Amino acid sequence: MKLTASYYQQFDADPGLDVPGEGYGGWREAKIGISPEHTAVVVMHAWDMGTREQYPGWHRCVEYIPRAQEICARVFPPLLEAVRESNLNLLHVVGGGDYYKDYPGYKKALQLTGDAPSAMERIPTDPVLDRLHEFRAQHVFVGKHNEPDVAAGFANLDFAPEAKPVGDEGVAENSEQLFALCKDAGINHLIYAGFAIDWCLLMSPGGMVDMSRRGMMCSAIRQAVTAVENKDSARDELHKETGLWRVALAFGFVFDVDDLIAALGNHAPHSG
Repeated sequence: MKLTASYYQQFDADPGLDVPGEGYGGWREAKIGISPEHTAVVVMHAWDMGTREQYPGWHRCVEYIPRAQEICARVFPPLLEAVRESNLNLLHVVGGGDYYKDYPGYKKALQLTGDAPSAMERIPTDPVLDRLHEFRAQHVFVGKHNEPDVAAGFANLDFAPEAKPVGDEGVAENSEQLFALCKDAGINHLIYAGFAIDWCLLMSPGGMVDMSRRGMMCSAIRQAVTAVENKDSARDELHKETGLWRVALAFGFVFDVDDLIAALGNHAPHSG
């Protein structure tokens, strides 16, 4: 299947410039070939995070929630419909709570992996380290006054309505389960959608760091992700741009949602 992909040309730095890195080629586009039978779209951490009235503290410390909700409402329906009508697999990566444990795709993941992986060994804590963690919780994220709302939100966590798995679509809560689902289906290229491109999609279990270490190519859909922004980056969503650059440089490609939907339509199973 031919598909327009964005990639980033991280060469050549020009020593003749005041800033040599400004000589890089930068963002480019090319038609590439992907194998639908070995590719899956992965929807990761697409949560129903409630309204500002329900969880004001959660919305105060996670400012991207409105953007994620808009993406779920506007981008996900046509994207996921196109994937489900194509030869691509659709997988889901979850986390927080147990809202997903009755889905057939999660039960399949459990069957494939058997016992849960051993917990990662952690260094023992001490009172000084405990105080440092407490300081960060109060002064960095999430803020003591926001903690009750964040806890309440996670206690009631569920899939966003537009992102609920259908049928036996695979559901994974960790990297071992996602890898098992991919191995079982012969998938070696994951195209991520969800939240957030510079945080969970990168570092959480089932994210790009873990999966790329297992040999998977990991790409992203530009319009189907947002990022964790800070005070200085939020207006222009600069960390989303940095996150997409990181994907293009370290993990795979960046696709435009309309191009992907069109390509999938041209390669739907009924077209032969």
